[in-house]
Amino acid sequence: MKLYNTLSRKIEEVTPLDGNIIRIYSCGPTVYDHAHVGNLSAYIFADTLRRVASLDHPVQHVMNYTDVDDKTIRRSAETGNADPRSALHELTNTYIDIFQQDMHKIGNDVAAITFLRATDHIDAMQDLIQRLHDKGFAYVADDGVYFSIEAYRKSGKTYGQLLEISASNTSEARVQNDEYDKESVHDFALWKKQKDGEPAWGFMLDGQDINGRPGWHVECSAMSRVGLGQPFDIHTGGIDLIFPHHENEIAQSTAGEDNPVMARFFAHNDHILVDGKKMAKSAKNFYTLEDVIKRGYEPLAFRLMILQAHYRSQVNFTWESIEAAQNRLKRFRNFAVRRFQSTQPGSGSFDPQMASDTFDIQLAIEDDLDTPRALVKIEAFIESVEKVNLSDEQFLIDPFLQRIDDIFGLDLMQQSDITPDIKQLIEKREQVRRQKDWAASDSLRDELQAQGIGVNDTPTGSIWYKL
Repeated sequence: MKLYNTLSRKIEEVTPLDGNIIRIYSCGPTVYDHAHVGNLSAYIFADTLRRVASLDHPVQHVMNYTDVDDKTIRRSAETGNADPRSALHELTNTYIDIFQQDMHKIGNDVAAITFLRATDHIDAMQDLIQRLHDKGFAYVADDGVYFSIEAYRKSGKTYGQLLEISASNTSEARVQNDEYDKESVHDFALWKKQKDGEPAWGFMLDGQDINGRPGWHVECSAMSRVGLGQPFDIHTGGIDLIFPHHENEIAQSTAGEDNPVMARFFAHNDHILVDGKKMAKSAKNFYTLEDVIKRGYEPLAFRLMILQAHYRSQVNFTWESIEAAQNRLKRFRNFAVRRFQSTQPGSGSFDPQMASDTFDIQLAIEDDLDTPRALVKIEAFIESVEKVNLSDEQFLIDPFLQRIDDIFGLDLMQQSDITPDIKQLIEKREQVRRQKDWAASDSLRDELQAQGIGVNDTPTGSIWYKL
C-alpha cells in the first residue's frame, strides 16, 4: 500500500516498522456533542485506511476519546450535577454512546478499534509531563505546566515537521486554552491548574501541588504511546489537526528521545465544505448524521458519498450529492442480489476474469486510497457482468462481493434473498411471457412492484431487483 505522508510531502510505500503489524492511531472525537458529518468523514477515512492496510498485514488500530478539555468541561457544567468529575463523566458517557452508534451506522468497524478515554490515562499523561520537566522541556507557570518550544529547538530537533514554521508566526507568549490560535506558535499547556468548578486530578511537580487536568495536546501523545508504543506506523486525523495539534504531539513525544520519530506516517483527510466553507460547529454550517437520516438518506449513502472523492480532496456537501450516492448504492445492491439468481452462493471460486477485476480494484485502492478510481472499476465490472448469462459458471460472485465489503464497508453481502412466494410470482410471469400473454405479464409486474420488486426482462430470463 502507498500513502501520502504529510511528514515527507510525498507518496510512500507503507511497510510495518516491526516487520509485521501496522499500528494506526487516529485522533478521535471530543465527546461534548454530536459529531457532525465533517467529523465523521475523518473516521470513514481512518476506517478505510485500516481496511486496506488489513489486506496485507495485521493491523492494530487505536482511537482516543477527548473526554476532558475546555469544551467538555464547559458543557458538563450545564448538566446540573454538582460534582465536576461526575458531571464530566455523565456528559461524555452520553456522547460516547451516540458516537459509537453513528460509527456503526456509517459502516465503520468499531470492533476493530481499541478506544482509549483520556480520563482513564491521566497517570500516563502525568508521567510524560514529569519526564519532559525533568529533561528541561517543560516549566511550571502560575496557571499550569507549559512545553518550551525554544528548549525543544535548542535540543537539535525541528519544530515544524508537518509544515513550515517561520519567525513571523512564532511568539514568546503562552497559550493556555484548548481552543488555540492556529496562526502563531506558542508554548502550550501540558497541564492546567484547577479553576473554580472544574474537575481535577492530583499532581505534584517540582515540589508544587498543581491539582488540575491535562491540556489537549498531551492526551494523544500519552495515549498513543500506551496503546501502540513509540514509534508507530500511521497517525491519522483531519487536515485541520496538522497545526498545532499534531505538530505539538510530535514535539512532546520526541523531546528528550534519541529517536526523533513519533509516527512513520502522518495521513490527513481534507475538509467537507458547505457553500464553499469548511463545515464547523463554530461556523454553524454543519449537519449531523441524524439530519441526513431525517432527509430520507441512509448513513451508508453518506459513506459512499465520502468514498466517491479522494480523501485528500475537499468534498462539497449537498443533498444532491447524497442523492447520487444513494442511487449508486442502490445499483451496487441490485448487483449484489444477482448472487441469488445464479448458482448457490459460496460454491466454487473466482473465474480468472473476476479475479483479475478484483485485483485491479485492489491496486487502485492501494494507490494512496484512490477510492474514486476503485469505484469506477466496480461500475465497469458490474456493466460487464450484466451481459453474462445467469447460468454461466463464472457467475460465482460471493468472493468478489466479500472483498468489496472488506474494502469499502458497504455491507453488500447483507442483502437478502426474496421470499419463495415472490419467486413463484416471477416464475409465473416468465410462463405467461413465454405464452405471449402480455396483459397477465403486466399485471404480475405490477403485483411485484407493489411488493418492492422490479423485474428486467433479458433474452436469458428475468432479473429481479429491489426497488
